[in-house]
Amino acid sequence: ARIAGCDPIIAVDVHPNRLELARSLGATHTIEAGKGDPVAEIRRLTGGVGVRASLEAAGSPQALRQAVDCLQSLGTCCLVGSCRKGTEVSLDMNVIQAGRMVRGCFQGDSVPDQFFPRLVELLRAGKLPVERLITHYDFADINRAVADSIAGRTIKPVLRMPK
Repeated sequence: ARIAGCDPIIAVDVHPNRLELARSLGATHTIEAGKGDPVAEIRRLTGGVGVRASLEAAGSPQALRQAVDCLQSLGTCCLVGSCRKGTEVSLDMNVIQAGRMVRGCFQGDSVPDQFFPRLVELLRAGKLPVERLITHYDFADINRAVADSIAGRTIKPVLRMPK
């Protein structure tokens, strides 16, 4: 979001350590979802208007509903979180009637010939610190990787295959 020039950048999470990481990576505001109403806080931070765009990355129906409810009129929410097949969400139809849009994202919705060279350029320039999001685990530690992910101790667990 920072690279794209977004402002404000409001991160919402249930894990304080993830919010700290978000702030260090460019979030201008952080909201701990378990403490109060994230939608009300986002509306307060945006002068009651809401945000132009939101991302739901948790795969949670409640988080998706909040990501839609915090949009301004004509805003877009993009669902990037993974969830189990059959997971449903309830949305207020009046919220959608105000021109808000909810959409999914498939493989980053990018043109690979343009997108991957741009990612490499950003990585080489030190502007895309993906290493701060990744924790490596030996394959034998797969259960710990899953537990750490669920507990919020890691963003992206990456397994190393045995040689």
